[in-house]
Amino acid sequence: MPQSHHSHSGQFCKHAAGTLEEVVLEAIRQGFDTFGLTEHVPRYRAEDLYPEEEGIPLDALRSQFEDFLVEAHRLKTKYAAQITLLVGLETEFITSTDMDRLETALQAWGDRIEYLVGSVHHVNAIPIDFDRETFTKALHSFAPTPETDAHTTMESFLNSYFDAQYELMRRFRPEVIGHFDLCRLYNPMLRFADYPGALERIRRNVHFAVEYGALFELNAAAFRKGWDGAYPGEDVVEVSHLIIILQAGGRFALSDDSHGLHAVGLNYHRIPEYARRVGIRELWALERSGTMNAAGRAVGPRRVSGNWEEHPFWRGAKERAGVL
Repeated sequence: MPQSHHSHSGQFCKHAAGTLEEVVLEAIRQGFDTFGLTEHVPRYRAEDLYPEEEGIPLDALRSQFEDFLVEAHRLKTKYAAQITLLVGLETEFITSTDMDRLETALQAWGDRIEYLVGSVHHVNAIPIDFDRETFTKALHSFAPTPETDAHTTMESFLNSYFDAQYELMRRFRPEVIGHFDLCRLYNPMLRFADYPGALERIRRNVHFAVEYGALFELNAAAFRKGWDGAYPGEDVVEVSHLIIILQAGGRFALSDDSHGLHAVGLNYHRIPEYARRVGIRELWALERSGTMNAAGRAVGPRRVSGNWEEHPFWRGAKERAGVL
């Protein structure tokens, strides 16, 4: 205890910091038993590069990901006695090209990719989590005329996000569903009950993910984004009549979505209170398995044994955060 199934390093992600080995050593220092190394897959169009990647050839991004796989597996072996490292990736779904290229790449990478974090960061091929300006651009791309009302625009945006998420799950069966409701990053008070089309799609996606055995990440990165909870938000987990993931039998796994050693375990001290608030009693983690899962990969979920909230890690997390 604990785990994180979603992380990045500055060595292989330009908006992160530090080397991959520094991230791993920090996870060991804090007492993580399982830590997932999941850099972003390469992008395949120059227009999809972020500002910090400007001028980097697309071939260089692909080579960088190959270098990541080599280094991740080196670290997996080197520190095997101290921590279980799982090597995976975080998906991108900008256009259909990303899906097609990922399918080809997964065949080439074989068992070097142990699992996927299935994430959507774009809607209408526009980033939704880079900054508020680009989010607004993505949102307004669903307003065909100035007279289109804000509610209709938002519902169309949300519907598109959850349709992309469903297509990603349907095609690749990611073992971990990444920041399920990232679509409301800049609108944390938004409630899906106000958008029936989006709510219907959420229920569809949740039931599909549960059916094939995915875990939903309890992602602490939302705290550093100004939320008072983790991804996913309360109304997706369990609030009054909107008992969605838990009612469907969904299972949760911890993620810090760290972007460097400074963010390993960041805000984990806030996770237990949030979990209690929304009714999460059990945590799950991925582990290597002798049985292939629905995606044909050799990992599967295990329930974290005992009362996870009583583990000494959580006291240490509060001490590191200066709240104890």
